Amino acid sequence: MNKLTIVANIVAKADKIELVKSELLKLIEVTRAEEGCINYDLHQDHENPAHFMFFENWQSRDLWQVHMNNQHLADYVAATQDAVESFIVNEMTHIA
Repeated sequence: MNKLTIVANIVAKADKIELVKSELLKLIEVTRAEEGCINYDLHQDHENPAHFMFFENWQSRDLWQVHMNNQHLADYVAATQDAVESFIVNEMTHIA
């Protein structure tokens, strides 16, 4: 199976940008150490600082699914409840 690319767009509520950013930063080290994680890179939009984007590559969708069920993601969701305006995840396959 081809590796899986994830593009996750997170938009924080205007008054919760720093909270969301700090919680997203907590995910990086632990996720990069997970089995199957090729890269896990967080970006912040220059023009809209409330917009964050993770660009991720995983060895397989199955290993990404394990990641999605890990406790640190549940902790992030709990910590940012009512702080996120939108959260959109695109599962993609590299084709060229």
